[in-house]
Amino acid sequence: MRHIYSGKVRELYETDDGVLLLVATDRISAFDYVLQTEIPDKGKILTQLSLWWFGHLTGIVPNHLVDAPIPAEFAGRAMACRRLSMVPVECVARGYLAGSGLADYRRTGAICGVALPPGLVEGDRLPRPVFTPATKAPRGEHDENIPVSAVADLVGAGVAAEIERITLAVYRKGADLAARRGIIVADTKIEVGFDAAGTLRLADEVLTPDSSRFWPADQWQPGRSQPSLDKQYVRDWLTSPESGWDRHGLQPPPPLPERVVERTRETYVRAYESITGRRWR
Repeated sequence: MRHIYSGKVRELYETDDGVLLLVATDRISAFDYVLQTEIPDKGKILTQLSLWWFGHLTGIVPNHLVDAPIPAEFAGRAMACRRLSMVPVECVARGYLAGSGLADYRRTGAICGVALPPGLVEGDRLPRPVFTPATKAPRGEHDENIPVSAVADLVGAGVAAEIERITLAVYRKGADLAARRGIIVADTKIEVGFDAAGTLRLADEVLTPDSSRFWPADQWQPGRSQPSLDKQYVRDWLTSPESGWDRHGLQPPPPLPERVVERTRETYVRAYESITGRRWR
């Protein structure tokens, strides 16, 4: 194998026969920083949950997976994939008002140029899921929401329309299935790319706690920040007085305390078990 790329969470390798190995580490990122502290089993949970979702989404969009052996050193945390030419857009679907979508709405009454009804509050369900794309920022910089028209300028109107269709279809399927398990998918981000034959395929990870906001349905209450089954707990600790970290300063975040690590791992395990109905080993 040869190492090709290091992302915030994943490492990419290529085997001698051209298969790509996407390896999820236990690293965790927040506010565009890779934190010093890792979360045990996180990479395996992300990988196994993504594989579960890929299996349930094959009727909507083909994916990047190929049938190839996984080296023992990466067992449980790697996917064998085909090479794709990635679409240079973060494909985001939102069904609820939160995060940067909430900030956009408060400022403009819209998200990515999509007008929304007045008077919505944090955590509100949107009248319908909306496609809210973003730029793919370099590591250490912020993604920025962009209007759908800007996506058409980047990739052409036909491709823009197709990635919007796929993104919303993946979101609706994921939200429907998760709702049966008591989980609200507030929003999710996917990545897509073209294979050598020109087929658009789902890639990277899908509907995980790193790429989505998962809220326990029985605790949903619009008008406040929602309890979540994702890395929001880490974000909240980093911005709390206890961490002592200035998010807008020049210093990287401090190490996570053991109790934050344990709670975060428990959150990822709960997301996996709630959605799949399987026990985490």
